[in-house]
Parts: sequence; C-alpha cells; structure tokens
Amino acid sequence: MNKKLLRNIRDTKKPLSLHCNAGVAIVNKVGDLAGYGTVWYYEGGIANILPLNNIKKKYCVTYDSTASDCFEVHKEDGTKRVFKPSKKGLFYLSVNNDIVLVTTIEDKINEYSVREYSNAKKARELQNIIGRPSNQDLIKSVERNMISKCPITKQDILRAEDIFGPNLGSVKGKTTHTVK
Repeated sequence: MNKKLLRNIRDTKKPLSLHCNAGVAIVNKVGDLAGYGTVWYYEGGIANILPLNNIKKKYCVTYDSTASDCFEVHKEDGTKRVFKPSKKGLFYLSVNNDIVLVTTIEDKINEYSVREYSNAKKARELQNIIGRPSNQDLIKSVERNMISKCPITKQDILRAEDIFGPNLGSVKGKTTHTVK
C-alpha cells in the first residue's frame, strides 16, 4: 500500500481478489520493491504484507522465540531487517522514521476492525473532498441524507477523529485569536 516503497507501478493483466474481514478488494496493480521483486499494490490497503514463505526463498531468515521474539531477515550486504510482533501477534517492520506517530496511530487502528478503519479513512477523505466542514456539520449532512449515496455514517466520522485526530483543514481559520 505504500507507493513510496515501490518503483514502476503498473496495471496487471490478471487481477488478484484479496479476501479479508472487510470484504473483497480487487487488486489490479503491481510494483517493484527494491531488493525483493514484484509485489501487488493496493492503494486502499492498511499494511504492506510480504509472505514469509517468499522472503525465505530470497534471504536467510532466523527466529528465536526465547531470546528476542522476532524474525530477522539477513540481507546479502550483512544488514538485517527485524520484524517484531504487534500487540495482536502479527510480525511487522516499521519503515517509517517517525516512530512516535506510527505507534500512536497503530495503537488507535488496533482498537478497530479493518472495516471500521477503512470506513474511517473514507469519512476523512470525504470530509476533505467536500471542503473540510467541521465534524458536527459533516454529521448533520450525513444524518439528513444531504450527500447523495453517502457510504459513511456518524460513527465513521467519529472514528476518523479518534484515529487521525482533528482534521486540521477544518480547524484552520475557524479558531478565535485571543489578545492578552
């Protein structure tokens, strides 16, 4: 899902049907991941996933459940990538330098199902597209059916606020300046 990690993103002739607890996504793009090869690219995804079975075909992989409880992928140049377990047990590698932000958002994301997170993302995207109204105004619009075929609910808007924080675009210019 991270476009920044890929090169040569392109359409594929045969799409992949990706089944998860949020439903089915049709993935019709691939890209080249440096040092790994071709991978599926789905812009709406919430994680970058590499199967351990494929990684072990390219690199030496070690795992010691007693010492460090992590998978280590040993690269040919002598470096290694360490995959640690999340609170829910899925092993991951943080590729973002902003660890505090990633951890904070990851903790919030883990409070919700994949479908709830996906709908929260849709709510925030809709809020940005229609001019960044306040959450209260957006909720009123959704509840009064003022947005044709609106796929989001009040709860999706509230989840977006909880996960991503306030929409800065909707706050800018609306706060009062107090003079001391």
